[in-house]
Amino acid sequence: MVKKNCRGGFSLIELLSVIAIMSVLAAIAIPMYKAQVISARLSEVTNAMSHISTGLVNYRREVTNAWPNCGSVADIQTSLGLALSALNRISSASVNQATGGISVTVTNIDSTVDGGTITLEPSTGVDGSIIWNWGGTLPPKLIPKR
Repeated sequence: MVKKNCRGGFSLIELLSVIAIMSVLAAIAIPMYKAQVISARLSEVTNAMSHISTGLVNYRREVTNAWPNCGSVADIQTSLGLALSALNRISSASVNQATGGISVTVTNIDSTVDGGTITLEPSTGVDGSIIWNWGGTLPPKLIPKR
Protein backbone atom coordinates (compact mmCIF):
# COMPACT_ATOMS: atom_id res chain seq x y z
CA MET A 1 0.00 0.00 0.00
CA VAL A 2 1.33 3.39 -1.06
CA LYS A 3 0.78 6.41 1.15
CA LYS A 4 -0.51 9.48 -0.58
CA ASN A 5 0.94 12.85 0.24
CA CYS A 6 -2.05 14.59 1.85
CA ARG A 7 -1.55 18.24 2.60
CA GLY A 8 -4.02 19.96 4.83
CA GLY A 9 -4.64 23.67 4.61
CA PHE A 10 -5.29 26.34 2.03
CA SER A 11 -3.28 27.48 -0.91
CA LEU A 12 -1.93 31.02 -1.18
CA ILE A 13 -4.47 31.94 -3.86
CA GLU A 14 -7.38 30.79 -1.69
CA LEU A 15 -6.13 32.87 1.25
CA LEU A 16 -5.63 35.95 -0.92
CA SER A 17 -9.14 35.54 -2.33
CA VAL A 18 -10.63 35.45 1.17
CA ILE A 19 -8.63 38.53 2.20
CA ALA A 20 -9.78 40.42 -0.89
CA ILE A 21 -13.44 39.58 -0.23
CA MET A 22 -13.13 40.61 3.43
CA SER A 23 -11.50 43.91 2.40
CA VAL A 24 -14.34 44.75 0.03
CA LEU A 25 -16.93 43.93 2.69
CA ALA A 26 -15.10 46.07 5.27
CA ALA A 27 -14.84 48.99 2.83
CA ILE A 28 -18.62 48.93 2.46
CA ALA A 29 -19.56 48.15 6.07
CA ILE A 30 -17.41 50.63 7.99
CA PRO A 31 -18.88 53.85 6.49
CA MET A 32 -22.41 52.45 6.89
CA TYR A 33 -21.67 51.62 10.52
CA LYS A 34 -20.36 55.15 11.15
CA ALA A 35 -23.50 56.68 9.63
CA GLN A 36 -25.71 54.49 11.82
CA VAL A 37 -23.74 55.45 14.95
CA ILE A 38 -24.21 59.16 14.14
CA SER A 39 -27.92 58.61 13.53
CA ALA A 40 -28.32 56.73 16.81
CA ARG A 41 -26.54 59.46 18.76
CA LEU A 42 -28.71 62.12 17.11
CA SER A 43 -31.84 60.27 18.23
CA GLU A 44 -31.03 61.35 21.80
CA VAL A 45 -31.15 64.98 20.65
CA THR A 46 -34.36 64.58 18.63
CA ASN A 47 -36.05 62.82 21.55
CA ALA A 48 -35.11 65.73 23.82
CA MET A 49 -36.51 68.17 21.27
CA SER A 50 -39.76 66.21 21.15
CA HIS A 51 -40.03 66.55 24.92
CA ILE A 52 -39.39 70.29 24.63
CA SER A 53 -42.12 70.61 21.98
CA THR A 54 -44.60 68.77 24.23
CA GLY A 55 -43.69 71.08 27.11
CA LEU A 56 -44.14 74.12 24.87
CA VAL A 57 -47.58 73.05 23.72
CA ASN A 58 -48.66 72.41 27.31
CA TYR A 59 -47.24 75.77 28.42
CA ARG A 60 -48.98 77.62 25.60
CA ARG A 61 -52.37 75.99 26.20
CA GLU A 62 -52.39 76.00 29.98
CA VAL A 63 -50.44 79.09 31.04
CA THR A 64 -50.48 82.12 28.76
CA ASN A 65 -51.48 81.25 25.18
CA ALA A 66 -47.99 82.49 24.21
CA TRP A 67 -44.61 80.85 23.81
CA PRO A 68 -42.19 81.11 26.76
CA ASN A 69 -38.93 83.07 26.59
CA CYS A 70 -36.24 80.39 26.86
CA GLY A 71 -32.81 81.46 25.67
CA SER A 72 -30.83 78.65 27.26
CA VAL A 73 -31.02 75.11 28.60
CA ALA A 74 -31.43 76.53 32.12
CA ASP A 75 -34.37 78.69 30.98
CA ILE A 76 -36.05 75.67 29.38
CA GLN A 77 -35.60 73.72 32.59
CA THR A 78 -37.04 76.57 34.67
CA SER A 79 -39.97 77.45 32.41
CA LEU A 80 -40.99 73.98 31.22
CA GLY A 81 -39.63 71.74 33.99
CA LEU A 82 -37.48 69.68 31.62
CA ALA A 83 -34.10 68.45 32.82
CA LEU A 84 -31.85 68.77 29.76
CA SER A 85 -28.61 69.37 31.64
CA ALA A 86 -28.00 65.61 31.90
CA LEU A 87 -27.82 65.30 28.10
CA ASN A 88 -24.22 65.60 26.97
CA ARG A 89 -25.09 65.74 23.26
CA ILE A 90 -26.66 69.22 23.44
CA SER A 91 -24.35 72.21 23.84
CA SER A 92 -27.10 74.85 23.68
CA ALA A 93 -30.85 75.03 23.26
CA SER A 94 -33.30 77.89 22.95
CA VAL A 95 -36.92 78.66 22.23
CA ASN A 96 -37.83 81.69 20.13
CA GLN A 97 -40.56 83.50 22.04
CA ALA A 98 -42.02 85.10 18.90
CA THR A 99 -42.39 81.91 16.86
CA GLY A 100 -42.09 79.05 19.36
CA GLY A 101 -39.27 77.55 17.30
CA ILE A 102 -36.80 75.29 19.07
CA SER A 103 -33.11 75.43 18.12
CA VAL A 104 -30.53 72.98 19.48
CA THR A 105 -26.79 72.88 18.83
CA VAL A 106 -25.36 69.36 18.89
CA THR A 107 -22.03 68.24 20.35
CA ASN A 108 -20.20 65.02 21.28
CA ILE A 109 -21.67 63.11 18.35
CA ASP A 110 -19.11 63.15 15.53
CA SER A 111 -16.76 65.76 14.11
CA THR A 112 -18.84 65.89 10.93
CA VAL A 113 -21.97 67.13 12.75
CA ASP A 114 -20.70 68.73 15.97
CA GLY A 115 -21.64 72.40 16.08
CA GLY A 116 -24.57 71.91 13.70
CA THR A 117 -28.11 72.83 14.64
CA ILE A 118 -31.44 71.07 14.52
CA THR A 119 -34.58 73.19 14.55
CA LEU A 120 -38.21 72.37 15.21
CA GLU A 121 -40.66 75.02 14.01
CA PRO A 122 -44.38 75.03 14.89
CA SER A 123 -47.18 75.87 12.51
CA THR A 124 -50.91 75.91 13.18
CA GLY A 125 -53.14 73.53 11.28
CA VAL A 126 -56.61 74.34 9.97
CA ASP A 127 -58.18 72.71 13.03
CA GLY A 128 -55.97 74.67 15.45
CA SER A 129 -53.54 71.84 16.07
CA ILE A 130 -49.81 72.50 16.18
CA ILE A 131 -47.70 70.82 13.52
CA TRP A 132 -43.93 70.62 14.05
CA ASN A 133 -41.50 70.81 11.12
CA TRP A 134 -37.86 69.71 11.37
CA GLY A 135 -34.97 71.66 9.88
CA GLY A 136 -31.44 72.75 10.63
CA THR A 137 -27.90 72.89 9.32
CA LEU A 138 -27.14 69.18 9.51
CA PRO A 139 -27.08 67.09 6.32
CA PRO A 140 -30.67 66.43 5.17
CA LYS A 141 -30.35 62.65 5.62
CA LEU A 142 -29.76 63.18 9.37
CA ILE A 143 -32.73 65.50 9.98
CA PRO A 144 -35.96 63.71 10.93
CA LYS A 145 -38.72 63.82 8.33
CA ARG A 146 -41.70 64.44 10.62
